[in-house]
Amino acid sequence: MQQKIEKTKIVDQPTLSSIVSPKPKGKGPGLLLVDDNYHEGYLRKTTQNFSEEGYCVSSLALPSSTNKELLQELLLSNIEELKNHQDQAGKVGAIFYINSLCSELLEVSAKFCECTIIYSQSVPIGSSSLDLQPDSTICHQTTESKGHSSITNFVYADQKTRFFDYNSDSFDKPSASIAYSRTLGFLKRKLGPIYDLQELWEQHTIFEFSERNVDKTMDTMVSEPYVNHIPTMTGGVGYEGLHHFYTNHFVNSNPPDTKLIPVSRTVGVDRLVDEMIFCFTHTCEIPWMLPGVKPTNRYVEVPLVAIVNFRGNKLYHEHIYWDQASVLVQIGKIDPALLPVVGIDSARKLLNENLPSNELINK
Repeated sequence: MQQKIEKTKIVDQPTLSSIVSPKPKGKGPGLLLVDDNYHEGYLRKTTQNFSEEGYCVSSLALPSSTNKELLQELLLSNIEELKNHQDQAGKVGAIFYINSLCSELLEVSAKFCECTIIYSQSVPIGSSSLDLQPDSTICHQTTESKGHSSITNFVYADQKTRFFDYNSDSFDKPSASIAYSRTLGFLKRKLGPIYDLQELWEQHTIFEFSERNVDKTMDTMVSEPYVNHIPTMTGGVGYEGLHHFYTNHFVNSNPPDTKLIPVSRTVGVDRLVDEMIFCFTHTCEIPWMLPGVKPTNRYVEVPLVAIVNFRGNKLYHEHIYWDQASVLVQIGKIDPALLPVVGIDSARKLLNENLPSNELINK
């Protein structure tokens, strides 16, 4: 649908960014980001993040004094520019990080975009009169309120308006992460792109454990990834930090007989959860799991869970959990007779639920 709008003289000029193509390269669905101009720093970083998700991204930082007519003109102009960009392929969506004039923004995006996401204090005032298609709009809000029947609302009741903004004093990482995953799931369902997360993860683990190639492992990750082994707080943040960790403390530090036994796998929108049993003989120091502990030559089997987050077709971060007490029991560093802990039996019962339960309780 084409629409001609008479140009309005712009007194308070908004900040218009150049369109950022999908990374590392290629074409992708279009995505327009709109925020208040005093949040330009957040907008710039978020634009880069969504380009890594596979979107062709344009952003618009609005002046606080923008009136309705100018606002709609700016929005339509940016949507048209985005649709005509050489690296935009497919449909276009919009994300609004703004409280004021949401209804005015929705009037345009409802006509020219496949879907709209709103981060707002509450559902936009006046939205009930908007002509919205079913399942076309979601709203992340901090105040519970009734709105348009076609808007799906997610309420973050304990948070402030900019809870999603890592540059804000009100930033809340857990809520921001959940909101981002909900946004991404909605975008992928409406616009794409869809990646095979299982294939990406399996390729990553081949480079880690089979080929033991640090550079190939890093190539499967975003430019600034991180890894956190929760029980020992080992890992690395950023390319240089993680590359150093992989080189000196992980990829070449696992015993030769290291083996992973898959137990279950759950695949989400931007995360994969692998439940497995990690098996090895403690023939060398393992800095990431047993830092500073000399080899005991004892065999270990321990349940391990990996929560792997993706950004587009690359790994972004890994959170790895295991029962450190079980490992220490199996290498002889903890006496299970003195504490409510177990050794290899926890791994054996994971594979066979019919093994005895409650033995620690019934001691």
